[in-house]
Amino acid sequence: MLRTLWGALAIVVAAASGNALHADVRLPAIIGNNMVVQADRPILIWGWAEPDEDVTVKLAEASASTKADAAGKWKVELPARPASAQAIEMTVAGKSTLTISNILVGEVWLGSGQSNMEWTVANSVNGQQEVQAANHPEIRLFIVPKRLSALPIDDVQGAWAVCTPQTVPNSSGVLFFFGRELHKTLNVPVGLITDAWGGSRIEPWITAEEFSTRPELKAEFDAYNRQHADRTAARVNQLKVMRTWLDAADAAAAAGQEFPDAPGFPPDPAAQFTSPVAMYNGMVHGVQPFVIRGVLWYQGESNRGQGMHYFDMMQGLIASWRKVWSQPELPFLFVQLAPYRYDNNETLLPEIWEAQTATLAVPHTGMAVTTDIATINDIHPQNKQDVGKRLSLWALANTYGKQGVVVSGPLYESMTIEGGKIRLKFQHIGGGLVSRDGQPLSWFSLAGEDKQFHKAEAVIDGENVVVSSASVANPVAVRFGWNQIAEPNLSNKEGLPASPFRTDKWPDAKNAAP
Repeated sequence: MLRTLWGALAIVVAAASGNALHADVRLPAIIGNNMVVQADRPILIWGWAEPDEDVTVKLAEASASTKADAAGKWKVELPARPASAQAIEMTVAGKSTLTISNILVGEVWLGSGQSNMEWTVANSVNGQQEVQAANHPEIRLFIVPKRLSALPIDDVQGAWAVCTPQTVPNSSGVLFFFGRELHKTLNVPVGLITDAWGGSRIEPWITAEEFSTRPELKAEFDAYNRQHADRTAARVNQLKVMRTWLDAADAAAAAGQEFPDAPGFPPDPAAQFTSPVAMYNGMVHGVQPFVIRGVLWYQGESNRGQGMHYFDMMQGLIASWRKVWSQPELPFLFVQLAPYRYDNNETLLPEIWEAQTATLAVPHTGMAVTTDIATINDIHPQNKQDVGKRLSLWALANTYGKQGVVVSGPLYESMTIEGGKIRLKFQHIGGGLVSRDGQPLSWFSLAGEDKQFHKAEAVIDGENVVVSSASVANPVAVRFGWNQIAEPNLSNKEGLPASPFRTDKWPDAKNAAP
């Protein structure tokens, strides 16, 4: 009797998750009322219906038709449209019809990472004033709920919302302030997708395919494979547990006795918080191929200690998202972590800074430096306005072609030894090098062949900085801001701070005292 009921239930569940689910034409959550579709790019619309069902999509005057495949999936491409704040409507017609309204055409960006990207508008500096002023009908917001998955999930939950004081508080502060700058400067609608999870490492955001193709990420791919092997073994074992329960439950039911509820599945070994790919599967896969202009990324705190290996993973992350979005030049703008007093190891954070700076070698990237807007004893600096604005400089200059925009503070380029001094050359000096607080330049240190760094004096000499120390007669290496609590004052006249760096690669050097 119980087995018969169990079989009937299985049929019902299969029907609910199969064709019955597709009886009505359906769209993913990312395609809905109030959305912004990317301007000047072909518009991709996709969804589900019954297998072989004819589907027609009309967006304003444009239309496209297709047929759902054997799995009930369908996708159409509509012609690109110029940016416009004039709301348009879309219908999706199969055996049923959906109507999507209040659609704008503009610039769409996705923001991902850990808690500093997730940090909300409401919790940013002057949060309540920012919230109350956030009446921006041409800015639209979408927040992807947190979800882990061992396998790619084709949809996410959530809904687009018009930006108002009621809808903006929980959106990413960095992403919102970035988008607000774009909206103000470009005067076009902006769509912002928050897709972040506090405390997350970078590994869960990278695709399995990318791990499989990069030898430098072999350790992470091995971990992925182990977890999936454990997952398979656990699920096979669960079948044995279920059969044992079913036999016992059958016997109890036949004897007119009570029996316990069916045992639930144990936690998925491949869908844990640090599992490689698990956040991509649960939170990103279901967003693409929704066309976006670019990505913002603020993450790295949880990978502190990995040094230049973080550069390997950043390359993997960027490449993997460019592949799944089929945009090989997808702009990828990221934030260099702010100074923070983690523990007694003062150089692990600078090593992440070094990896982040190295990522600028990847084409179509940009980095916002935040050494001047940190909170040394709080890992979450609340000034997200300047972070968003600095990211927007890269987008405005490189993505949108705005002329005369200085995108960054000084970045180290090269050094020359001149007797007992070292001369440093920088990129992105803008209108010139300055001390942002008018005080002598800070956080420079020198070392000779003994690898012992000492505090040094540094002076601006035209477009260069010249560094010297009475304690180092024959210097061979310079470090700048090479300490987790460093807030150096070298800047350009545009007010953008210099990024920390070192000219050596010594693992056994003695860092200068703060």
